[in-house]
Amino acid sequence: MGTGIDLAAAADEHAALAAAAPHGRSAHLLLHDGVLRQTVIALTAGTALDEHNAPVAAALQVLRGRVSLTIAGRRVELTAGQLHPVPQERHGLLAHTDAVVLLTTVTG
Repeated sequence: MGTGIDLAAAADEHAALAAAAPHGRSAHLLLHDGVLRQTVIALTAGTALDEHNAPVAAALQVLRGRVSLTIAGRRVELTAGQLHPVPQERHGLLAHTDAVVLLTTVTG
């Protein structure tokens, strides 16, 4: 079996890329296995991902910082170490501090 993905290194890399990016974010697909996808997303404080449609199933794990998952006008605040399912409705993400999350999705 090959080596695993170093999440701490990926978080460091994308936090630095987000800090340097004019739009304050960086994302990279780490794992694509059939219908399973895992993406690291880094956002600078105050940066948001606008509301978008949900995949078949998804979960958000906060690796660093503090974010809010915005769902139909309400917010669920999450901090480093927390894992939360992404509901089957339009949702967005807002970074309260510089943050890095791991988004796990099942598509199709």
